[in-house]
Amino acid sequence: MGWAAIPAMLLPIALGPGAGQDEPVRPAVPLEPVAALLDAFESHDVVALGDPHGDVRAHAFRLSLIRDARLVPAVDDIVVEWGNALYQDVMDEYVNGADVALEELRPVWRNTTQRRVGQPPVDPPFVEEFFRTVREVNLSRVPERRLRVLLGDPPIDWADIEAPSDLQPWIDLRDIHPAELIRREVLARRRRALVIYGGMHLQRHNLFGNYELMADRRVHTLVQQLEAMRAAVFTVWVNARTDLRALQADIDSWPAPSLAHVRGTLLGAADFENYYPSDVPRARFIEGRLVPIPRAEWRTLPMAEQFDAVLHLGR
Repeated sequence: MGWAAIPAMLLPIALGPGAGQDEPVRPAVPLEPVAALLDAFESHDVVALGDPHGDVRAHAFRLSLIRDARLVPAVDDIVVEWGNALYQDVMDEYVNGADVALEELRPVWRNTTQRRVGQPPVDPPFVEEFFRTVREVNLSRVPERRLRVLLGDPPIDWADIEAPSDLQPWIDLRDIHPAELIRREVLARRRRALVIYGGMHLQRHNLFGNYELMADRRVHTLVQQLEAMRAAVFTVWVNARTDLRALQADIDSWPAPSLAHVRGTLLGAADFENYYPSDVPRARFIEGRLVPIPRAEWRTLPMAEQFDAVLHLGR
């Protein structure tokens, strides 16, 4: 089917690089998700799996993935957003079976850059169970095949944080730090990593910057930074909140969960904002200041230019 046969609502107003108007578009095909992710590791250093924070189905899928015996030869490291790198030694000990008290472990996820100044720390949903599952899986493996959990949040020490201005320099490192961590601990050591991060950290073109590549590295997403290092990254948008039937009518017949490659498909031709509908203002840096971009200048971008695949969790 050619572009002319696609309903107008599915066509982005402006096409991104490489999305030619004669490119054939077909319905996306559901795949068994674990096998599809393992296939991606055959040709990529990093497989980046989006995290729709707080979604119980996404959490259940992550646990099933970690427990799957097929993962053993494919993945060396798991890089997570919800862990303070200041406590990497604690996490290394814990996931390898050491006797680590819960009081010693909790700062890993309580003392991240997402804690609010002046407020007590909180426990994000599912995080403790995720780390406990990695530990259980590791204890069933020989030491040389155990998973290492790399904590991607910058190593902030909350003893030094008294005001929001103290926190901002650490917020600025939220994509820079994990990119450098992966460069050092994964790419340089010829290892392979599963990255679990909020989906907007995994964009190839930053929607909040109107898809423009700006010089300031602080506004480059994690995936932009990894690909600038020439890492081969396979990105997966985990769809938890958007009804995809408007993009492809047979989605309800798919098993849940299913993974679908989006290049050359109806799901890939749709504007990315179908997956992330948002009225968050867009802006660009001009002389060191963020300057809002008028809505009339907002660009569109096909999903296939943002992500390689979509993980469908069900409606």
